[in-house]
Amino acid sequence: MNSIKQSQSNDEAQFLIRTFFKQIGLGKIIHQINFKRHTPISPLMMIKWLMTTIFARKSLYRAQSDANFTTRTARNFLNDGRTNWQKLTCLLTSQVIKALRPFIDSRRRLALIIDDSLFARPYAKKAELLARVYDHNKGVYVRGYRALTLGWSDANTFLPVNFALMSSGKAENQLGPCLKNDQRTLASQRRNQARTKMNEAAVDLVSQALQNGVPAQYVLFDSWYSSPKMFDLINQLGLDGVGMLKRSKKVYYRYRKHLYSVKTLYQRLQTEGRKSKEGATYQYSCVVESLSGVELKLVFVSNRHHANNYLVLATTKTSLRPNEIIQLYGRRWQIETYFKAAKQYLRFDQTQVQKYDGLCGHLAMVMMTYDLLAWQERQERDDRTIGDLFYIMGEAMPDLNITEVLVWFVKTLQEFMEDEPIIPRNLLEGTVNQFIKHLPQSVAKQFQAA
Repeated sequence: MNSIKQSQSNDEAQFLIRTFFKQIGLGKIIHQINFKRHTPISPLMMIKWLMTTIFARKSLYRAQSDANFTTRTARNFLNDGRTNWQKLTCLLTSQVIKALRPFIDSRRRLALIIDDSLFARPYAKKAELLARVYDHNKGVYVRGYRALTLGWSDANTFLPVNFALMSSGKAENQLGPCLKNDQRTLASQRRNQARTKMNEAAVDLVSQALQNGVPAQYVLFDSWYSSPKMFDLINQLGLDGVGMLKRSKKVYYRYRKHLYSVKTLYQRLQTEGRKSKEGATYQYSCVVESLSGVELKLVFVSNRHHANNYLVLATTKTSLRPNEIIQLYGRRWQIETYFKAAKQYLRFDQTQVQKYDGLCGHLAMVMMTYDLLAWQERQERDDRTIGDLFYIMGEAMPDLNITEVLVWFVKTLQEFMEDEPIIPRNLLEGTVNQFIKHLPQSVAKQFQAA
């Protein structure tokens, strides 16, 4: 008879979390994030409980309380406006990268990736800084935020580094209240950042990551963030930007002493007959200069989905070959897989927290949990995905049908009767038969079939 198998015990999951915390030195990081709550409960204990709650796929209101503190204590921990959640995620990712650095080829191009995703709160009414934000997939405005995210990649492992939960700077789009704080406090600075322009906040996230020891040479972003000013700001931080350009008629670049938009430049290259060799992955490539004086190398790539269309990639690293630029920009897709995994497994936007500081704390927990899964994936020798690792960590016991449990129980009794001749066989058989007789007919038929 097959026994009931247990996929992963809670003790082993707790052991993996403790090992992860110990290896990255989370205890030392806690002292650097302005944690000032006067409580005998260790913040490491609360972070571990919050991560196990994510693995259990339960909200804070439905999660089982810890033996040392209540769920209310955990909510107060998240809502503490003095905690620097952005610095916590930056320092944690920096330590994970240090642990992985010996296994990363020195020739690898390390890159930061910028993108945002919808943080929907469709039923919220009193959430702080709640706003009407645009859903690019559905083409409508919804209640919620934009989760601006900065990630790190070595082309193998992706790690979320930093974030900013963006609201709206327009008064007509603001739906939730905003608590007034002293402008010198961290909580106030966090709320001011939420209402700034997305590009300015993105550059600020990159600057924070560099200050906290996250190594990178490039910054990748899509056409939403691409502008000559963005490339210039990234260049001032000592990094090279790689992005996709919009085919805007309002932005001009200088090519051979003349100004062209992206579209007219494409037409100029067509007339010059400078098309790449047959079989190449791109059509044209040239070096231009923005009006602010930044040199950019442009690569015109054929759009697979539209034969008569093209995509334009740009970088400040003009020494890169066109194929290298295409390959480097393709790495940007890793942040999209992070958003999918975080929303599908890690309760990315599934929380009942109303306070803005608590929402930032929740996002920090999601990013730390993903770091743990990415770290565990790098430790393993097989090709299990983040989703596979999530279910291994979170599913302590597989879901079983009640009928299967009853059949297993009766078969165990029958084996017990054969192994224990001291107990009268007739007595046990009579007890089992009476038990089956009082079961529903549909269940009794399965006993007969078994």
